[in-house]
Amino acid sequence: MWLISKRRLWVTFIDKEGEEHKFAVSAGDNLLDIAQANDLEMEGACGGSCACSTCHVIVESEDYYDKMPEPEDDENDMLDLAFGLTETSRLGCQVKMTKELDGLVVRLPSMTRNLQASDFQ
Repeated sequence: MWLISKRRLWVTFIDKEGEEHKFAVSAGDNLLDIAQANDLEMEGACGGSCACSTCHVIVESEDYYDKMPEPEDDENDMLDLAFGLTETSRLGCQVKMTKELDGLVVRLPSMTRNLQASDFQ
């Protein structure tokens, strides 16, 4: 019997204090799940359904950003609500790790906006 070894991919998160956290992950893992599994401060208020902007990340390298599939309209709509939006902003729930993204570095913004928690009446 052959054992197939899953190749580990690496992703680094830079937290709000500028500290780096590097994790070995698997292809198909999304950034929101990775962050939450490792106790990083990423809320994901909508549970990863692309209905908020609390898992906003900033991709540090345009080269890596360009390797990602284009954001869908739903993601772009939610990104419009994100605090500190940049040209390389994405929602962590929508970025799945692939071998092309091995070595990805993302920065967590200094704040997030959770409109679901706001008191709209």
